[in-house]
Amino acid sequence: MDEAKDIRPGEELPVDSLQRYLESALPEFQSILDVQQFPGGFSNLTYLIETNLGQLVLRRPPFGTHVKTAHDMGREFRVLTSLQPVYSKIPKPVLLCEDPEVLGAPFYLMERVEGVILRNRPQKDLDLNPGVMKGLSEAFIDNLADLHNLDIDSAGLGALGKPEGYIARQVEGWIERYYRAETEPIGTMNLLADWMRTNSVPDGSPSLLHNDYKYDNLVLDPENLTRIRAVLDWEMCTIGDPRMDLGLSMAYWIEPEEINPLVASIGNLTWLPGNLSREGLLERYASRKGGKGLEHILFFFVFGLFKIGVIVQQIYYRYKQGHTQDPRFAPLIEAVHWFGDRGRKALELDGVKGS
Repeated sequence: MDEAKDIRPGEELPVDSLQRYLESALPEFQSILDVQQFPGGFSNLTYLIETNLGQLVLRRPPFGTHVKTAHDMGREFRVLTSLQPVYSKIPKPVLLCEDPEVLGAPFYLMERVEGVILRNRPQKDLDLNPGVMKGLSEAFIDNLADLHNLDIDSAGLGALGKPEGYIARQVEGWIERYYRAETEPIGTMNLLADWMRTNSVPDGSPSLLHNDYKYDNLVLDPENLTRIRAVLDWEMCTIGDPRMDLGLSMAYWIEPEEINPLVASIGNLTWLPGNLSREGLLERYASRKGGKGLEHILFFFVFGLFKIGVIVQQIYYRYKQGHTQDPRFAPLIEAVHWFGDRGRKALELDGVKGS
């Protein structure tokens, strides 16, 4: 089961202020009994709040961040609220607070969905045999296709984004973010930025995008690890070309021959025996999309690798600026190099194969 732990130094919550706010905002609330922090993730901070009403999960932006669109608590809360009638695999949203005076930043509360979350290393008490990993990888890609097949209009989700020109805006936006957070020149990241600008592709039919879909954002049934109970971290959910979502998930999908200690420390367990390959995932995805959905997939794979590199660069930039002392962040610049190199390799191989 995914367990919360002691709060990292410098990321403590003002419990007295939170207590006063919850007393005024939640009926029958009486007291906070304990506060812990979930250790995973490098972006928004997630806490377990034990109360007289039971367990609640609190999400807030990281300290020192200035990327408002990537840490919009109100938007994430509204996404969960909108999805409730049409998609069951999400936590139930409870309360949104957009007043930064309470915790120093907006935050929201949701119900806790208990289960297993696969982090960056195999847990000793989990049987992650090849059969389990094969079944999980199949469930992983099937669920992504199901999300992309949701009828966004009948569900009233169309207002979440502007699909026209989405690909071009994303490419230019992430290139701009990279150079704002640049701490040293990285030739392969420059190469990928230039290649995307000169090899643009047209938008396809829009769908709901999660935009951070990977193993450690899934809550799994502890009795059957191939069954997904919930999808977490909807902060970047929008409406756009589903290939952007698919390409990012493939970029997160590290294959066995690509693994090294640094990538393993920040990656997912996609390299364990039994997992489908990226090509196997794409084939299965296309089969659930009527044989379509893979046009120009190299472009979207390269974009995904570049985007992850930018995300890691932004985190490293915050560390270099002294906004966090989390020791996990110190070697992250090498991961930026790795994702840049992996994108260059994809261009050389003209595809998503691991080698």
